[in-house]
Amino acid sequence: MKYVLWIVGILVVLIAAMIGLQLAASERVEVIELITMDENGEPAITRLWVVDHDGYPYLRGESESGWFQRLQSQELVEMTRNGETMSYRHELQNDQISTINQLMRDKYTWGDEVIEFMVGSRGPSNAVKLTVNQP
Repeated sequence: MKYVLWIVGILVVLIAAMIGLQLAASERVEVIELITMDENGEPAITRLWVVDHDGYPYLRGESESGWFQRLQSQELVEMTRNGETMSYRHELQNDQISTINQLMRDKYTWGDEVIEFMVGSRGPSNAVKLTVNQP
């Protein structure tokens, strides 16, 4: 029984360490809030990394992720960055994914590597260019 408790204790510590590492890796540099609408018309807030390229903010995400699917079903989304919320149009720019991946790696350094290790390759990711909506 004593060995079982030791094993359970070690597993709990390892899981807590992994969660702490993921939080430290993902939240230590700039994180924006992307606001999309769910299937019930309710706001869904997702915290994401952002990089700037050629004067535009870019997001990176996989096609299967919930925020990406919600984004694809909407013409406009909102992003809160540096305390300011603005409306944006979005456009896939997958020909830029290598550049966006490198910019993410440069900006988020070891955090990008940790998250990539936890979620897998960045190969199938999409580059999403955001343009301020001009009413």
